[in-house]
Amino acid sequence: MSLTRKSNTPQSGRSTPASRLIGSLSRGLQSAVPTMDRRTFLKRSGVGVGAGIAASQLSLVQKASAEQSKAMLDGKGKIEVKRTICTHCSVGCATDATVENGVWVRQDSAFDSPINLGAYCAKGASLREHGHGDFRLRYPMKLVDGKYQRISWDQALTEITTQMKDLRSKYSPDSLFFIGSSKHNNEQSYLLRKWVSFFGTNNTDHQARICHSTTVAGVANTWGYGAMTNSYNDMMNAKAALYIGSNAAEAHPVSMLSLLHAKENGCKVIVVDPRYTRTAAKSDQYVRIRSGTDIPFLFGVLYHIFNNGWEDKKYINDRVYGMDEIRKEVMEKWTPKNVEEACGVPEAQVYKVAETMAKNRPSTLVWCMGQTQHTIGNAMVRASCILQLALGNIGKSGGGANIFRGHDNVQGATDVGPNPDSLPGYYGLAAGSWKHFATVWGVDYEWIKGRYAPDMMEKSGTTVSRWVDAVLEKSDMIDQQTNVKGLFFWGHAPNSQTRGLDMKRAMDKLDLLVVVDPYPSATAAMAAMPPAEGQTVNKNRNVYLLPATTQFETTGSATASNRSLQWREKVIDPLFESVPDHVIMQAFADRLGFGEELSKNYKMLNSKFAGKQWKEPEIESILREINRSVWTIGYTGQTPERLKAHMRMAGTFDPKTLKSRGGVDPVTGYDTTGDYYGLPWPCYGTAAIKHPGSPNLYDTSKSVMEGGGNFRANFGVEKDGKNLLAEDGSYSKGSAITTGYPEFDHVLVKKLGWWNQLTEEEQKLAEGKNWKTDLSGGIQRVVMKNGCHPFGNAKARAVVWNFPDAIPTHREALYSTNEPMMRKYPTSADKKNFWRLPTLYKTVQDKNLNEKLYEKFPIILTSGRLVEYEGGGDETRSNPWLAELQQENFVEINPKAAEVRGIKNWDYVWVKSPTGAKIKVRALVTPRVDQGTAFVPFHFAGWWQGSDLRKYYPEGAAPVVQGEAVNTATTYGYDQVTMMQETKTTMCQIEKFA
Repeated sequence: MSLTRKSNTPQSGRSTPASRLIGSLSRGLQSAVPTMDRRTFLKRSGVGVGAGIAASQLSLVQKASAEQSKAMLDGKGKIEVKRTICTHCSVGCATDATVENGVWVRQDSAFDSPINLGAYCAKGASLREHGHGDFRLRYPMKLVDGKYQRISWDQALTEITTQMKDLRSKYSPDSLFFIGSSKHNNEQSYLLRKWVSFFGTNNTDHQARICHSTTVAGVANTWGYGAMTNSYNDMMNAKAALYIGSNAAEAHPVSMLSLLHAKENGCKVIVVDPRYTRTAAKSDQYVRIRSGTDIPFLFGVLYHIFNNGWEDKKYINDRVYGMDEIRKEVMEKWTPKNVEEACGVPEAQVYKVAETMAKNRPSTLVWCMGQTQHTIGNAMVRASCILQLALGNIGKSGGGANIFRGHDNVQGATDVGPNPDSLPGYYGLAAGSWKHFATVWGVDYEWIKGRYAPDMMEKSGTTVSRWVDAVLEKSDMIDQQTNVKGLFFWGHAPNSQTRGLDMKRAMDKLDLLVVVDPYPSATAAMAAMPPAEGQTVNKNRNVYLLPATTQFETTGSATASNRSLQWREKVIDPLFESVPDHVIMQAFADRLGFGEELSKNYKMLNSKFAGKQWKEPEIESILREINRSVWTIGYTGQTPERLKAHMRMAGTFDPKTLKSRGGVDPVTGYDTTGDYYGLPWPCYGTAAIKHPGSPNLYDTSKSVMEGGGNFRANFGVEKDGKNLLAEDGSYSKGSAITTGYPEFDHVLVKKLGWWNQLTEEEQKLAEGKNWKTDLSGGIQRVVMKNGCHPFGNAKARAVVWNFPDAIPTHREALYSTNEPMMRKYPTSADKKNFWRLPTLYKTVQDKNLNEKLYEKFPIILTSGRLVEYEGGGDETRSNPWLAELQQENFVEINPKAAEVRGIKNWDYVWVKSPTGAKIKVRALVTPRVDQGTAFVPFHFAGWWQGSDLRKYYPEGAAPVVQGEAVNTATTYGYDQVTMMQETKTTMCQIEKFA
């Protein structure tokens, strides 16, 4: 395999290759073999039988309005090539979409992209079908007498806003909950958080809560920023790579380019997983652990590192706080015997992992949801961080904590979007943060405060993982005036959440349920299907489905997992009656009475969607407001102009370092020299100072203006008399201060004698401010001019004293199947008020022990991804090209476990849960899992405990492939810091279907 391009000559821009492509298309389309149409595909592939597509559904296929046969074949129409970014996982693969007469006729992987280098996975190769999907939600609909009926946009918006106002007035703004989307671009994510704030509630959240919230909290509290430290590309520099709870070959397939390139150069690959995955098939060492025992394993590795003196002693002394306490815990508690007892891995195998990571530095560590989705997920990720700190791997090229995020913009949506405990940029909810944004937004702080219920403005909202309980819990047990009565699913799949039976009950109890999505999602079917026996539906409930566009029908930026921002061009105009999300937000705001405040800083466009005129906030204007406000994480330097130039000049960026080799954008004249691709945040200061972005966080070998840095001083200067700042001689290259220092504010800048380096105008705006709230950017500019980092220079924290377990502590899952380990490593105490809700730990685990559920449900149930599908799967299972590849859901069961149950390969089986739920899936009999573990993919929905829900979807909009959602059967359990759901370690029984 080679990652070398055909030519290393820097391109002056993308216009030349694009022109060649257009010319080639014009000459070649006449004689091209037509793309196989969907009917032919379905007929030949057998999807119509395997996936149960009804013939009546095929007759409803609505083609785009352009004459496709001409557009595709004569080559005489207007042909354009649009650069866009895959809307599935977080790798950030670029693709070139060929559009003729407004119809997307072809896609080509972007060979000049330094991220994917022309590579695709199955999902990326089928993007065009997503853009021109036949199974989309086509127009607004309302549930009437159990059936979805078409209504107009005006009727939908009027009725929904009327009911929103009624709920707000009768109860409080907190009676509504808004679930945003990791599929929104950065600008839409930011606008939604602003929109919800103006509505007057912090009851908002999105997918990150249930995929990497434990990462964000755990990592940020360890060294400053809760994000991937390096990049997929930088893994080419690794000499060893440890994957724990990550199946990148299926979840992030194109990322394997970098790993396999590293492996060719001698990188040793270790995969730690309860299941033998496709990633494990590429490993040098595969380690099978019992699900949920990551801390015993990681601390077992640390035991051998400490025992053999392999830790980086100088690095720890200079840059790490609390490692002595960690060493004491590890050496006393996690002896090889205890490690093997807890996680099942023999001492020799643990030793080999430790030796490999220690003797092949820089070594990198990768984790995903296999590590995050636990009641102690926050502690697990911190254990991974501590291992890398002990080895001195953080802030090193080829090292790092390479945290692979899930959706295409889950990183960006977390950074600037709808979080219940913070404003964009991780600014908290304290008055100072609100006043900062009030200034940026140009509205009065008191006006925003008046939109909230008394004393609720600075209180974190509840979470997407617990909205069900916010509806169902007794009102006097909830820390807000009333239960949640209205819910928006704004680009979110319900089947990605646990406790499906409870979710159905909660949906039926709501007064208002609104789905805003390009696809109706499983929400539509769950809302329309009858309640369980003995249950009822709120007779006053209203359910609406609103068709949003895909990201191919709008423009904007998306942040990949490595923190690089990329700009999407609009590929096609919105199909059917779909409308872009930010336009829908503006329409709601206008009717709710805060439209002028929402968009007062934006250029407004008069755009036509769904046959009528709409007010559209210009996406570039929204990004410029982000640039003016989000100083904390350095979203200030990635202007629309710089991002667009990077996309045009993609071929100038080195695929190993992501650094530009030099080249001037022919459109703007912008010189990319020195920039890192996509200006990975933090990209500090205003665009005028041309910070290049930060490819590898905390890298002291580079100056701050070269993208270097150090650990953040976010936790004070000392703790119990111990220094929290970096030691003498530990600083980023070129720093005027050669020891640790706190974060910068106007006082420190003055004490250092640097205040006069600010301009007179900057001084006026910076007075009384710090590096996060100075809207002039002067403090950041001057601090970096002197080689220092705006957020200070401190030690990473191996001990996080503000968390429930200051040192990562192993606690068994609530629904563990291992009775002795539950007694030896019990869970935490219950919490009376946690994110506004009572949250149970000990009570649930005690029930497991007392009722011996571990005997009735003796198999660990875990879940994960398939390469063919993404997230809840509604988009990808609606794509016939992907549907053909994986037509049914299944459970992986070990041959011995299958034999004792009389189960043969591909039999239908029931997977039963202690909640009383059961799911009907195929049995995939395989040694990939051990005898005590079962695995079910989480991308399916459309069946419910054996029943087909197709008739409950809007006509013509059901996915091609349907199946049972594993989360119908998953159980209660939430992380003790972030409320992450526990999906990776629960229990089940498997029986042959009869």
